[in-house]
Amino acid sequence: MIGQHITELDTPSLCIDLAVMEANLNSMMSYLKEHGKNWRPHVKCHKLPVIAQMQVDAGAIGVTSAKSSEAAVFIENGIPDVLIANMMIGEQKLQRIAKLCAIGDPIIACDHFVQAEALSDVCRQNGVKCRVILEVDLGMQRVGIRPGPDAQQLARGVNKLPGVELVGIMGYEGHLLSETDEEKKQKQIFTVLSFLEELRDVMLAEGMCCDIVSAGGTGSYQITAKHPAVTELQAGGGIFADRFYLERCGVKGLTPSLTLVASVVSRPSLERAVLDVGRKSVHPDIHPPTVPSMVSGKALNDAEVTQLSAEHMTLKLGPESQNLIVGDKVIVSPGYSDHTTVLHNEFVGLRDNRVECIWPIAARGKLK
Repeated sequence: MIGQHITELDTPSLCIDLAVMEANLNSMMSYLKEHGKNWRPHVKCHKLPVIAQMQVDAGAIGVTSAKSSEAAVFIENGIPDVLIANMMIGEQKLQRIAKLCAIGDPIIACDHFVQAEALSDVCRQNGVKCRVILEVDLGMQRVGIRPGPDAQQLARGVNKLPGVELVGIMGYEGHLLSETDEEKKQKQIFTVLSFLEELRDVMLAEGMCCDIVSAGGTGSYQITAKHPAVTELQAGGGIFADRFYLERCGVKGLTPSLTLVASVVSRPSLERAVLDVGRKSVHPDIHPPTVPSMVSGKALNDAEVTQLSAEHMTLKLGPESQNLIVGDKVIVSPGYSDHTTVLHNEFVGLRDNRVECIWPIAARGKLK
C-alpha cells in the first residue's frame, strides 16, 4: 500500500493526514509551553506508541492512559512515564503495575484509601515503589474523592503508606467542555480548578509532595492551561481535532486530521446513497459523523447522514450531491475519534494524499 493514492485505498480505511496531525501536535505543545505547562497527552485517541513518541519528541513529559494493560504497551515500547488516570483494583492489575514499575515509572490515580493500600501491599511484596496521585471530583460525579476535608484526609493517609509515593493530584472538568459562553466557561472551569488549588496548598503546608496538579481535556485545554495551579494537561485528542472539540467545545486553531475513506455501494434513489461504513467503522456517540467531500476534493455540502446501521451509512442527498454513483469514494469525518479508533486494526498515514505508513493500533483492545 505504501505510495498508493487515496483514491486507490480499499474501503473503509481509517486515515490520518500526517501533516495536519503534526501541525495540531505542534500547535498544542506550543500553546502549553507558552503558558508554562507540561503536556501529558491521553493516548485513547490513537493508542499508538509511535504517535506517543512523536508527542514526547515535541516536548511532552509522558502520556496518560486509561488501563494498566494499555499503559504496558507504551512502557514496553519506550515511553516510561505513563499516568494511568483510572482506579486500579484487582490482584492481576496490581501485579501488572508492579512489573511496570520495574521497567518504567508509572503513576496511578486513586480516590479511596482501599485502592492505595492494596497497591502499597503489592509494591512492597515486589520490592518496588509506585507514584500515586489523588483524583478529586470536580463536578463530573464519576470518580474522584470529594474536595475539601475528605480529599485532605485521603492525602494524609496515602502519604503514610510504604511502597507508594504520593506526588500530586488530578481532576477533570469534563462536564464543562460544551459550555458555549466562553466567558462563563472560563469562570466555571477556574471555579472547579480552585478545588485542586486548595488541596495542593493544604498538602504543601503539611509537608506533603504535590509536584503534579493534572487536569485538562482537549475541549478545555485552552482555558485550563491559563490556571496558575495546574502543572500539566492531559489533553490528547486535539491531534485529531475531532468535530466534537471544534464545533461543540469551541477549540480554536486546530484542523481535523482523522478521516475514513468510504465507498458508495448503493444508490436506491436520486436522493439516497449508501456507504460501506456503519457503526462497526465509525461510532455516532458524543458527536455524529459527517461526509464533507469526495476523495477528489469535490464538496458534498448537502449530503446529510440520516442513518447508521452495523455495516451501512445512509445519506440524504441534496441537488449538489445527487451525481454520486456506485463506486465513488468519499471522505467520512468522525465526530469523536476515541470511539472510532477502537473499531479499527490500523491507521493509514497519508501525506499529500499518498500512503506513507501503515500503523497497526497496538493498544487496541487493552481493556484490563
